[in-house]
Amino acid sequence: MVNPEILSWRKVIQSQIVAVTVYTDKALVTRQSVVSLTGLERELVITSLPVTLETESVRVSGTGTVEVRLLGVSSDRIYTTEPVAERVAQLTRQIQQVEAEKRHLQAQVDALVLQSNFIEGLREKTEESFSQSLARKNLSLSETLDFLNFLGSQYSEYAIASGECKTQQQELDKQLQALRTSLQKIQTPHPKESFNLVVAVEVAGEGEFELELSYVVNRASWTPLYDLRFSTTSNIVHLSYLAEVIQSSGEDWIGVALTLSTAKPGLGTLPPKLEPWYIATPTQQIVRRRYTVRPALPTIAAQAAPAGEGSEEEDEFAPETSLISAETVVAEISKEGSVVTFKLNGGGNIPSDGTPHKTTIFNDDYPCSFDYVAMPRLVSFAYLQANVKNSPNGATLLPGKANIFRDNVFVGTTNLENIAPGQEFKLNLGIDEGLKIERDLVERQVDKRLISNQRRTTYGYRLVITNLLNQETNLKLTEQLPISRTEQIKVRLIRSNPQIQLGEMGILEWELTLPPQERREVYYQFAVEHPPELTVIGLDI
Repeated sequence: MVNPEILSWRKVIQSQIVAVTVYTDKALVTRQSVVSLTGLERELVITSLPVTLETESVRVSGTGTVEVRLLGVSSDRIYTTEPVAERVAQLTRQIQQVEAEKRHLQAQVDALVLQSNFIEGLREKTEESFSQSLARKNLSLSETLDFLNFLGSQYSEYAIASGECKTQQQELDKQLQALRTSLQKIQTPHPKESFNLVVAVEVAGEGEFELELSYVVNRASWTPLYDLRFSTTSNIVHLSYLAEVIQSSGEDWIGVALTLSTAKPGLGTLPPKLEPWYIATPTQQIVRRRYTVRPALPTIAAQAAPAGEGSEEEDEFAPETSLISAETVVAEISKEGSVVTFKLNGGGNIPSDGTPHKTTIFNDDYPCSFDYVAMPRLVSFAYLQANVKNSPNGATLLPGKANIFRDNVFVGTTNLENIAPGQEFKLNLGIDEGLKIERDLVERQVDKRLISNQRRTTYGYRLVITNLLNQETNLKLTEQLPISRTEQIKVRLIRSNPQIQLGEMGILEWELTLPPQERREVYYQFAVEHPPELTVIGLDI
C-alpha cells in the first residue's frame, strides 16, 4: 500500500509536446504542462518518455502564480510488460476463423473431385454405346455435339473452380503463417522501456504553475529536397524547396510548432571527364580509364560554401519560440553564423513511424541560361546545361536531392550541393538530340621517310556538328591529344580549324555558336614522332 504522505509530495503530471526543432541527426522536443500545486509537493514526475531521450540534455523552467524553486532533475528507467491476454485471444479467434475457411474450401475441392469422377465414369460407361449409336445413325449430329459440349463444359468448370479454390487456399495459408508468427511473438513479450523524469521542487504555497521541459531525442532527422522545373523556351527555373522529416523517436509530434535547423548537435547526367591520354613504350605501364555510357541522370556542379563553427550546445539546443504567421505554408528563414533555421508556419504532424514526411519550405523563380557541352571522343552526344544563379537576397540552398523536370517531363534526380546567396551553379540536364555530332578519322598517314631519324605518323579528325534546333546555341566542344610519358615519343598539334591553342594534358576546346538549323565542321591534325625501332602502345585511335 502506498504511503499517503508520499502521494501528497510526489505529483505525477501530464504534459504535451508543443514544439520540436529537428536537426540533421536528432531533435529538440519541448513539452509544457500546467500544474495545480497545493504547496506540499517536493517532486513533479513526467512519465512515459521515450528511451531515445538523451538524459544529459534535459532542461526545465517554468512560471506561475506561486513561487517555485527548481532544485534539479533526475531520470528513472522504467520497465513495463504490456498486457497481452486480449491480443492473444484476438489472434486465436482469427486463426480459428481462417482454419474454418480452409476446411470449407477443402470440402468444396472434395465435392469437385467427386463430380469430376462421376463425369469421368459416365464418359467411360457411355463411350461404347454412344459410338455404336453414332455408327448406326441412331443419334443426330446435333445430339452428338450437345453431348460433347456437355462433357467439355463440365470438365472446364471443374478445372476452373478447382484452381480458384487452390489459389484461395494458398492465400489462407499465408494469412495463417502471419497470424501464427504474431501469436508466437506476443506470447513471449519483451519488457517495454521508458523514462520517468523527476523534477525536485520547493513550493511556497498553493497556485498554478506552468512547467516547460525540453530534451534531445535520437532517431530523428531531416534532409532538404528540391523540385526544379524549367522550359528550354524560358530563362526561368522554378524551384520548390522541400524538407523530408523522418523520426522514430518513440513519441508522435502532432500539432507542434516545427523548426528545422542545420546545426549539428550520384552517376548522373554530368558529362564524363576526360582523363589524360598517355602513350609509351611496352616497358612502361599504361593505365587507361574506360567509360560506359549509361542512361543520363542529371547532377549539379557547384562550389560548396565554407563551413563555419557551430554554436555551443546550450545555444544550439535553445528552444525557438517566435513564429511569423503567413497565408501560405512557407517557412521563416534565419541564419546565425553557419546555422540556418526554417520555422514552419502551421502545425507539424510527424508520427513516430520511421517513414518520410514532406513539407514545403518555400517556392521561388531563378534566372538561368542554357548551353551545351560535348566530348565526341567519349560520347557522340551533346549534353544540355542550365546556368542558374541563386538570388543575392535569397536563402542558402543546402545539400540535398533534387528532382528535375524539363518541359513538364521528369528528367531524373541529382544531388544539389551547398549554394550560397548570389552564387551561380550548373544543372546538367542530360543528352539533347537537338545537336547531332559526327566524328571521323579522315587521315592516318605514316611518313615513309625518316626525318631526323624519327618515324612520323599523322592523324586527322573531322567533326561535323548540326544544330537541329530552332534557336541559336552555344557549344563547348572538347577533344584531346595523346600525352607521351617518355622523351622518345613526341606528340605535336599540326593545325586546327577553327584555330585554337593546345591546352594542358592534351586538351583541345572550341567555344562555338551555332545558328539554328546550321552545320559546322571542326578539323584538327596531330603527329606522333618516335624512333623507328620503338613500339608505341596506347595509341588506340
